[in-house]
Amino acid sequence: MNKSQGLVSFKDVSVNFTQAEGQWLDSAQKILYRDVMLENYSNLVSVDVTSQLEQGEEPWIIEVEFSSQSLPGMESS
Repeated sequence: MNKSQGLVSFKDVSVNFTQAEGQWLDSAQKILYRDVMLENYSNLVSVDVTSQLEQGEEPWIIEVEFSSQSLPGMESS
């Protein structure tokens, strides 16, 4: 199994559209976008990441283990 380490921030889990790009979204896509962004924010709030970021602190480092079988085209090292 491979291990990956990295910092997680709201920017890492958010999707941003320019005003021009946002105009191409239909109502259902805008609702989905809003719901996903609110869920991501809520998840970060629930683990207190937002207050760390607001205070200028770095969020924790997470370790993720995954099997190459779960990601097509990835080989174990």
